[in-house]
This record gives sequence, C-alpha cells and structure tokens, in this order.
Amino acid sequence: MKRSYEIDMCSGPLLGKILRFSVPLIFSGVLQLMFNAADIIVVGRFTGRHALAAVGSTSALINLLVNLFIGISVGANVMAARYYGSKSEKEMHQTVHTAIFTAALGGVIMIFVGIALAKPVLSLMGTPDDVLSHAVLYMRIYFVGMPAFMIYNFGAAILRAVGDTKRPLYFLTIAGIVNVFFNLFFVIVFKMGVAGVAIATVISQCISAVLVVRCLVRTDGMYRLELKQVHMHRDKMAAMLKIGLPAGFQGVVFNISNVLVQSSVNSLGSVAIAGNTAANNIEGFIYTATNSIYQTSLSFTSQNMGARQYKRVDRILLECLMIVTVLGVVLGNGAYILGHQLVGIYSSDAEVIAYGVARLGIVSVSYALCGIMDVFAGSMRGIGCSVLPMVVSLTGACLFRVIWIFTAFRAIHTPFILYISYPISWILTASMHAVCYMVMRKQKFGPPKAGPRPRAQTAEQQ
Repeated sequence: MKRSYEIDMCSGPLLGKILRFSVPLIFSGVLQLMFNAADIIVVGRFTGRHALAAVGSTSALINLLVNLFIGISVGANVMAARYYGSKSEKEMHQTVHTAIFTAALGGVIMIFVGIALAKPVLSLMGTPDDVLSHAVLYMRIYFVGMPAFMIYNFGAAILRAVGDTKRPLYFLTIAGIVNVFFNLFFVIVFKMGVAGVAIATVISQCISAVLVVRCLVRTDGMYRLELKQVHMHRDKMAAMLKIGLPAGFQGVVFNISNVLVQSSVNSLGSVAIAGNTAANNIEGFIYTATNSIYQTSLSFTSQNMGARQYKRVDRILLECLMIVTVLGVVLGNGAYILGHQLVGIYSSDAEVIAYGVARLGIVSVSYALCGIMDVFAGSMRGIGCSVLPMVVSLTGACLFRVIWIFTAFRAIHTPFILYISYPISWILTASMHAVCYMVMRKQKFGPPKAGPRPRAQTAEQQ
C-alpha cells in the first residue's frame, strides 16, 4: 500500500507525478541554499565587503571537498529506487543502513580534511590577504558540521528514492528558520562576524540531520532505519560506489574547474570577488531548481528500471527536458532582468552590484543549457550508466573551462571572457550527452520503437 508521502513512479500519467515530486524538491533545495545565502546577506550587510568576500571565496572549495560523498548519495538514491521499484525488501533494508553508515563515516573524515586543507588551499587559490583569515575561520567551523550535513543528504536521498520529497522540505524549513535566527543573533548581538554565521549553519545542519534520521527510524515502510543495524554491507557498498563514485568524481573535478574560475575572479580584486559571490549565489537558486529536475529524472528512471517498465524511460526524459528548459529560461532571464535589485540585497556597493549584474547577463540567462545537460546525465545514471556521463562532463565542461582559462582568459583578462566559458561548455556537454543517451539506451533495452527488452542489468551486475 502506498503511503501518503510516497509516489508510484511506475504506472499512470507521468507529468503530474513529476511535478508533485519535483516542486517540493525545488523548495527544499532553495531552503538549503538559503543557509549559505543567509550567511552572505548577514555578513554583507552587517560586517562589510571583506567578510562577504571571505564567505563567498570558500564556496567553490567547500563544494570541491564534499562532492565525492554527495556523488555517493546519488548511488544510494539509485540503489534504493531500484529496490523499491522491484519490491526487494531485504536489499532495500541493507542499502538504507549502508547509506547512513557511509554518511556518518564520510562526515567525520571531512571534519579533518576541511580543517587541515582550509588555509593552504585557500592561499593556493590566491585569496587576498585581507580576506584569507576570515575565509579560513568560516570554513573550519563549517566543516565541524559535516557529519550532520552528510547524514541529512543521504537520508533525504533515501526518501527521494521512494517518492517522498515533502518531509525533507518540512525539515529544511525548520532548520532554515533556526539558521536565520542564529545568524542575526550571533552577528548583530555578539558581533561574531563570519564565525557567527558558520556556527549558525552548523546548528541548522544538525537539526535537519536529527529530523531526517527520526523520520527514517519511525517509518513503517521497507526503508525503515534501525540504528543498531547501521553498518556496511559490502555488496551494497560496492554497487553504491559503482554508481556514485563516477558522479562524485565528476562533481570533484567540476569544482576543480570552479576553483580555477574562482582563482581567476580572485585575480580581479576583492570588489570583483564580492560581486561574483552575490551573482553566483543568485544563480545557485536557479541551479537548485534545474538540478531538482535532474534528481527527478534520476529517481523516476531508477524506479522504472527496477520495475522493468522500460517504455516509460524515454517519456520521463522528454518530460523532464521540457520542464527544465522552461524553468531555466524563466528563472535565468528573470534573475538578469531583476539583477540590480537582487544583487543589491547582498551589497549596497555600486561596484559590487555592477560586477554581479555583468555575470548574471552571461551565465544566468543561459542556465537552461545547464539543466538540459544535467537531465540527460540523470537519465543515463538512472538506467545504470554512470561512467559515460562522467567522462563526457569532464571533457565537455571541465577540461574545456580549464583550457579556456589558460588561453582565452589569459589573453583577454576580462570578466566577460571568463564567464562566457560557462554557456559554451554547457552547449558542448549537452550535445554529447544527447548522443550518448541514444547509444546507451539502445544497448540497455533496444531502439525506441522496438518495444521493451528485459536486458537491463541490476546495479550489482554493472
């Protein structure tokens, strides 16, 4: 029997279910992004441009360090959705407990990694001296909350696998309110600056982790978590890593290219850093919306592969592409049209606003391309192909951006030349993903008009 929070992805019309799944997921992503947005707005308004630049300069490095484990959570999502679709209760039970074990262990490891690497890597990135000490402090405190951050993300991945995107939204709403309250309290009342916003973020992450664990423990579904049984099942870990590691490695290398972009922005000075930080944060809301459709394609495709409903896979892809294109065009162009007002939320400095709007005019307006690229990758991962989208993305986006920075940007040292690398790389990668999807789906279950063929492999066989 389907519970009220779960969605049957394997039968019936798709569009309504895709929207019912993705809308709470979009709002959840927006709230999670608001943790960082609240940090940036509070320090920008109440502490100054150096604190704003300090918080902003850490985002690419933080994403670089955590993306490997976030990729593994993608593997957990695919595995859980497959087993839920095929009604494999024992395998689902083992996957849930292996996922939470991985999250807790990964979070503890990241505490030490983040603290140790904060200063040397931020220095290597060329973070200005007037920003460096604040950035190091923010990052070290932020990483203390990594176990909670990981547990929430892996727990939410399990809930998404069964179609539950509503309760993670509720959890993040509570945590987001707490985050904003403590941001203002620590910064305005205690004058703690970047340390205050970092501590507030850690507190909010702990709250969201406790709530998602409580949800999994108290459910009566096949994805119930029993804390005493949390340990690693080797076969489930191997399958999870086989799907998740390529996604995680892609995220890591993507963020290496973003670190290089951030280093390039750093070379333009602290005002450019502050403007880039504000615009990048605004774009983060657009990315969160389009990335939610990527996660939707991933979960829907995975469940239907588990249930051997192969005919629905192409329909899922087409409907997700339609939705993500509309979202990208509307939100991306809307952000640019309202650019002065939106960037002005983060800073009242006219120079900062000018730099921010300049970035929005190039990157934000082309975000539909990024969404299309991601949805193709999500569908390929859902049918069990994780290495190919990684290779394509690393070549078409990451390698291209690195080459661009060391050639075009070095020759013409302007923000326009730096930022134009984003839409060009998205066009290249999305085009290659489209070709690869057609090749891989044919290998998995035949040409689109040939009907379903029961040839899809299980995650352990791939």
